[in-house]
Amino acid sequence: MDLIKLKRDIEAWAAELGFQDMGVSDTDLTAAGERLNAWLERRYHGEMDYMQKHGSKRYEPAELVPDTIRIISVRMDYLAAPQREAIDKLDHPTLAYVSRYALGRDYHKVLRSRLQKLANKIEASTGPFGYRAFVDSAPVLEKPIAEKAGLGWIGKHTNLINSNDGSWFFLGELYTDLPLPVDEPATEHCGSCRACIDVCPTDAIVAPFQLDARRCISYLTIEHGSAIPEELRKPIGNRIYGCDDCQLFCPWNKFAKPTGETDFAPRHGLDDVELTELSRWDEETFLERTQGSAIRRIGHERFQRNIAVALGNAEPSPDVMQAIDGLATSPSPLVSEHANWAKKQHDN
Repeated sequence: MDLIKLKRDIEAWAAELGFQDMGVSDTDLTAAGERLNAWLERRYHGEMDYMQKHGSKRYEPAELVPDTIRIISVRMDYLAAPQREAIDKLDHPTLAYVSRYALGRDYHKVLRSRLQKLANKIEASTGPFGYRAFVDSAPVLEKPIAEKAGLGWIGKHTNLINSNDGSWFFLGELYTDLPLPVDEPATEHCGSCRACIDVCPTDAIVAPFQLDARRCISYLTIEHGSAIPEELRKPIGNRIYGCDDCQLFCPWNKFAKPTGETDFAPRHGLDDVELTELSRWDEETFLERTQGSAIRRIGHERFQRNIAVALGNAEPSPDVMQAIDGLATSPSPLVSEHANWAKKQHDN
């Protein structure tokens, strides 16, 4: 088998399937595993117990998928509109802010389908081979793997950055037993810049390349299932699902281009929607309008909790106060407590 030609073919197939980049790495993730364990020891993962329950499988790929010797890493851009439009929505007095990655179709479904098609093309060329596809769905250190595969470097905000295209992209992997040639790892180019550190609303980037997820708005609005600490509610502003600040103000994203992938186009106007409108979504409406969306995973209760916080930070108006009053009557203690907090913000 001509492995060099096969790799060139895989690169071409990946591009045909809508991936903007592809690289190959070996499976030595020792350094990444050491960083992960140090992060876990500091309890920076908060309630994300899944980050430690699989042990060494995260940094020993062959423990997760036996016979894995190479990892094919792919990238797919998702920014649907110029990022200036997103910046204009930050801390808006009446509109909700949803992280740009969650505005369209659930990326897990999009990338997994394309990865399977990529695997099918490889198999048609090589015959049966060992592989398993991953899209943020198993104990996989996707960013260190992508860095080793040359797709970019892990920046001070802990996201992957590509020097030509910024950081607005998803990652996916094929663990495989094919001995493909590996790519040169990417090198770090953040230099003395600390834009992401300085702009983080909750000071979650506690040091360069160190994120305390317990303070991160993405964690607080998505992963965190209980009450949001009161001291972090004001900095959340109008961000009801995730946070993009560290990417929006990263200088490397001046090179980012809007994606042509229609699956990532905003659905149900979530890129330009009033908080008061979202507060009126009952569970049935929430489930209907988040079908096929990553937002559905947080559930209606957590969605309302987040909206209550954002309403507490909104510009006061009769409509805002009416929306807060409506959430304050929720049968959920979690939602009503946050709504009562919101009411107090407008009483002061």
